[in-house]
Amino acid sequence: MLAASLPGLGGFVLLGTMKWSGQWLRSAGDGGLLLYVAGFAIAAGLALLPTYAQSVLAGFAFGMLRGSAAALAGIAGACLIGYAVARRASGERVVRIIEEQPKWKAVCDALIGGGPLKTLAIVTLLRAPPNSPFAITNLVLASTRVPWPTYLAGTLLGIAPRTMVAVKIGADMTELNLRQGRSVAQLVVSIVSAVVVLGILGALANRAVARVTRPPDRGGGAANP
Repeated sequence: MLAASLPGLGGFVLLGTMKWSGQWLRSAGDGGLLLYVAGFAIAAGLALLPTYAQSVLAGFAFGMLRGSAAALAGIAGACLIGYAVARRASGERVVRIIEEQPKWKAVCDALIGGGPLKTLAIVTLLRAPPNSPFAITNLVLASTRVPWPTYLAGTLLGIAPRTMVAVKIGADMTELNLRQGRSVAQLVVSIVSAVVVLGILGALANRAVARVTRPPDRGGGAANP
């Protein structure tokens, strides 16, 4: 599926051109910030670029504070675009695909059968793992008719930690002198630490999703006479 392959390819291109694009956005001031948010929303919402690479660019161009705000604003816009596109594109084929995947089928059943708070919790947990595919998750959530306010709130809550980690990596690239071996080592340690933290968060989120979506045990067992 294009939604699964295009963001990865686009991410490599974006990271390869980040030096000049980040410097251009930084030099453009507030206009560059607004252009970045709009570009992030469109590119991620249409599954052209991944959220990670664009978040790293935010940190590189705008620093930690402004970069985090810009990246999260872009994600919010991308969510709404992706939701609208997925709702329009979803149909019987999408439903059949979900039916063929036991994990997604369990998630969908829990989303449809749960209350608003449970739905919000599941959306948040689905977005938390670092390997959670943004575009595919948009498609699944839109296809199951998750209300868009819950979808947007859960997405921002779940994706915020890994987004800010990516922004921090980009900000460190700007602040460190990469020609010095010590600075390169510091950057590598920062990236490795971020990957470990995100991996732990992702594992915890996956376990929580499995627990929440597990069907109830109806066997009960017969009592011994």
